[in-house]
Amino acid sequence: MSAPKTAVITGASSGIGAVYADRFAKRGYDLVLVARRVDRLEDVADQIRKAHGVNVEALQADLEKDNDIAKVERVLSTNPTVRILVNNAGLARLKPLAQSLLQDSLAQIALNMTSLTRLTHAVLPAFVKANDGLIINIASVLGIHALPVSAVYSGTKGFVINFTRGLQEELASTGVRVQLVNPATTATEIWDNSGIPLSALNQEAVMTTENMVDAALSGLDNGEKVTWPSVADATLWDRYDEARSALFAATQTGKPAPRYNIA
Repeated sequence: MSAPKTAVITGASSGIGAVYADRFAKRGYDLVLVARRVDRLEDVADQIRKAHGVNVEALQADLEKDNDIAKVERVLSTNPTVRILVNNAGLARLKPLAQSLLQDSLAQIALNMTSLTRLTHAVLPAFVKANDGLIINIASVLGIHALPVSAVYSGTKGFVINFTRGLQEELASTGVRVQLVNPATTATEIWDNSGIPLSALNQEAVMTTENMVDAALSGLDNGEKVTWPSVADATLWDRYDEARSALFAATQTGKPAPRYNIA
């Protein structure tokens, strides 16, 4: 009998997180599902137990709060069966900054950046020691593009992109895998309190959560480090990344650019 293996998934009471839970249970993983809404979380856990016969723990935690993050950190740092962390929990408040509440901005930073960083810190030592493990960070296409209403949200997702890319470089010579997933518009409940209802968007551009997760997992299975579920031409990312590398290399001169006419 094979040793148990566990996937910890944040934001798992609905949407992308709930689909990841189903898919990893189907692959034989026990689950620790994390979310604020314990009733919804228990419903998802019950459905998965019945469908796949795996062990599922529902862990109520509000990842905007230090004490609740600590609850999840303890699981990640002490449960030797954990093999996967999906940092999916996220928050969007889409409004011009001058019209936004400071608390809304801080809440996005706390959930999208701080909790993701803390949970990664908590799980990484055991993964490195075992030379095995998988971290999936859910960012967004708005991590490389900012709208007049997304300064904070885009900033937080830009952090996730660069944090993940740096982590990938750190772990390149190990057996620990880190996948960055950049969804475009996806039919999740994040829109309910974002300030822009899902119904106001171009419905042809909205992807289902099932298609988003299945595309991301297909990318993972194919060895992708960075997955853009809705981008048909994969060379667009290759060219973007090459241009980014070229721009960085061009900064390493130690001199002002000639166009600034500094004597």
